[in-house]
Amino acid sequence: MRRTLAAIVHNEAGVLSRITSVLNRRHVNIESISVGVTEQPDFSRMTIIVHVDQLAETEQVIKQLNKQIDVMKVSDITEEPHIERELVLIKVNAPTTTRSEIQAVIDPFRAHIVDVALKTIVVQVAGDTKKVEACIDVLRPYGIKQLARTGVTGFTRG
Repeated sequence: MRRTLAAIVHNEAGVLSRITSVLNRRHVNIESISVGVTEQPDFSRMTIIVHVDQLAETEQVIKQLNKQIDVMKVSDITEEPHIERELVLIKVNAPTTTRSEIQAVIDPFRAHIVDVALKTIVVQVAGDTKKVEACIDVLRPYGIKQLARTGVTGFTRG
């Protein structure tokens, strides 16, 4: 079961390590972690995507994370209305004969070509995980050379 955790933590060295140690001790699989400074420079926002077998595991992880001294608040926002975004760069085989076709294929995803080389192009796509995965799937037949993902970031609406 995929869960999205949102955390506000102190913006200090070692906090990320302590957070991942708690998840590691609980044998929780981390799909992605995105961390950045908030509007208040003393705090960082973490978006953690985890896979757990049962909802009770998520509750235990949140309790343990909230006990950490550098953690201000952790919550499971999976079921709440929230916004998630991920940025992906995809290097695709693109001889000049297929470039216009690739452009047409990525347009519905609001993806952009951000780099052009002799034999490849780099496509940038941002959106929720489903949109990103769909764009990757339509580019796969052209031959993906490299792929880099930022991980999911997000917070609740309103």
